[in-house]
Amino acid sequence: MPELKELFEKASVEVKTLPSKPDNNTLLKLYALYKQGAEGDVSGQRPGGFDFVGNAKYDAWAELKGTAPEVAQRQYVDLVNGLLGR
Repeated sequence: MPELKELFEKASVEVKTLPSKPDNNTLLKLYALYKQGAEGDVSGQRPGGFDFVGNAKYDAWAELKGTAPEVAQRQYVDLVNGLLGR
């Protein structure tokens, strides 16, 4: 069985092959889980006022603060597999 890190990296490539673009909430979840799995807790300052996309991404990632990277990686892999119908 492949290691979690390998599955995570594979999922990060496969997500780009989805047959259709997921809704915005799913995209934010994918982003946040990937960042938490790859980098750990959110860092840096929240973007300024009119950067609505940046703020949404920052907030989604910040919601996962304290989640172990391995847990985020597993959730990311599971979400990508679900989107791919596996």
